[in-house]
Amino acid sequence: MEHLYSLVFFNNFLFVMALVGLVVFVSLYFVDAGYGKMRTEKWGPAINNKVGWFLMEAPVFIVVLYLWAVSPYKETRTMPYLAFLLIFEFHYFQRSFIFPFLLKGNSKMPVIIMFLSVIWNLINGYVQGYWLFHLAPEYAPYAKAWVGDWRFILGVCIFAAGWIINMHSDHVIRHLRQPGDTSHYLPKKGLYRFVTSANYFGEITEWLGFAILTWSAAGALFCWFTCCNLVPRANSIYHKYEQEFPEEFDRKRLKRIIPFVY
Repeated sequence: MEHLYSLVFFNNFLFVMALVGLVVFVSLYFVDAGYGKMRTEKWGPAINNKVGWFLMEAPVFIVVLYLWAVSPYKETRTMPYLAFLLIFEFHYFQRSFIFPFLLKGNSKMPVIIMFLSVIWNLINGYVQGYWLFHLAPEYAPYAKAWVGDWRFILGVCIFAAGWIINMHSDHVIRHLRQPGDTSHYLPKKGLYRFVTSANYFGEITEWLGFAILTWSAAGALFCWFTCCNLVPRANSIYHKYEQEFPEEFDRKRLKRIIPFVY
């Protein structure tokens, strides 16, 4: 009975977080989150960008690993649970321990943005880890054969495609300028030929794949929240580029985040 109450609470929590995501989505069309290209002094104290990225991304990596480690279910030490863990942690290992140290320059991140991101990552780590390693083994057990299921295979393929897009797009952004160059440029390689936020498209694609390969409401919430955060952000970046490069923009007819669609 205690587990049943946990499942009911968990599902209610997912519903509440989905509504929070909707609020975030609407709000970000009116307020530009003040990091990266949108950072201004009005967002208050700031810290080094590399440190900020590490501090806000590492918590989700740690929380999911912890929830897997303390799971009482032996199944979580076998496939497909190990696959879920490795796929999720693969992304966040890169995001926490590699990506921050690839960043160039001495940009800063508002402390408030970092703090809000830490809160979200702690919540998301709990949602993904608790579902996969504490609830799923009892209420939606994934058999070993799940790794051969069409949903797992399709999800892994979509996740991998999104990861490749994300990594390549980040690489393009990092190499827009030569050392010492302070000019601004419109990215043109890869999917930037079609959208102004190819890296965000890659990240959304990743978590769409994760939602499919786990076939879970928890995974769907992650994908939904990612869209609620990044789609409005892509809109802001689109308009910023539109103002900076008006002639080139008209000629290319770029979209914001989804090629040929939006």
